[in-house]
Amino acid sequence: WEAFLRKRTNTNPTHGPFHFRSPAEFVRRVIRGMVPHKTPRGAAALGRLRIFEGVPPPFDKTKRVVIPDALRVTHLRPGRKYTRLGDLSKSIGWKYSDIVERLEEKRAIRSAEFKKAKAAAAKLRRQALANVSKN
Repeated sequence: WEAFLRKRTNTNPTHGPFHFRSPAEFVRRVIRGMVPHKTPRGAAALGRLRIFEGVPPPFDKTKRVVIPDALRVTHLRPGRKYTRLGDLSKSIGWKYSDIVERLEEKRAIRSAEFKKAKAAAAKLRRQALANVSKN
């Protein structure tokens, strides 16, 4: 990372390369390296890419999907070292990890309340359907 951080434009450093610290921009740059971003097809693919830190409001109500092939348990042997992208970003200068953690805790509490209310509503619906079928 230090070698990458030293790379800059000699005449005017504001012309790049830019060293993003946030996990979202980190991932965006990694994906950009895998996609032919100079072709119209690659540029369109990168334009469709959306990356967030945490779970933003439009997506916090949707159901999470687990991708088994992406689980650490299935790919790493026990005892292997690993790192989390948030921890890596924090160590290289990302300032907002505490804020994202705090927002994630609030989101988790709201999500648990929503799930509890939804389960109660489903139970009432089942009881109402059972009562209607009796009569």
